[in-house]
Amino acid sequence: MIEFVDIINRPYSGEFEERIYDMQSPWNSQSWSYIKFINDDFSEWCGAFRGSPRKAELSKIKGEILVLTSDYLWRLDSKNGDVKEYEDQPQYHNLTVAPNGDFILADYYNICRIDGEIKDSKDLQSPIQMDMIKFKNWENEKLIIECDEFINWERHLTLELNSSNWTIEIKTPHNTM
Repeated sequence: MIEFVDIINRPYSGEFEERIYDMQSPWNSQSWSYIKFINDDFSEWCGAFRGSPRKAELSKIKGEILVLTSDYLWRLDSKNGDVKEYEDQPQYHNLTVAPNGDFILADYYNICRIDGEIKDSKDLQSPIQMDMIKFKNWENEKLIIECDEFINWERHLTLELNSSNWTIEIKTPHNTM
């Protein structure tokens, strides 16, 4: 069982047992991401994923891992690292896991929740149209998010996503200086 995931630099040849995650596509980039996995027996291995690294998260509650690269979003089984499903050319740029184990993803304009298959993701409603979404940190059940208001880029906001009822509220405007 995988207990920990971490994005790392390209490992030395032979440093880890390696597994390649790749799909044939004319849209594949030449970039690769390397994720170190640590199992519950403290053994370590590395996955090479097509695309530039963005984020990798483990949901112990769901027994799944999401790996986000510029080319793919991979959903893996945390028992053995096998691919459950993938999405090519994802628009997402940020990823986190909620306290209940659901994955939360953001592109530049929207936030969605995955509590099952990737294709069944649910968009979360926001009180404003968002742009340049950045996940900051978790404060108990609430995810702190920074963004700009769409088409009003002078308005920088801090939002809270409450993972107990999946609502987003404006917390406060923030300064970027």
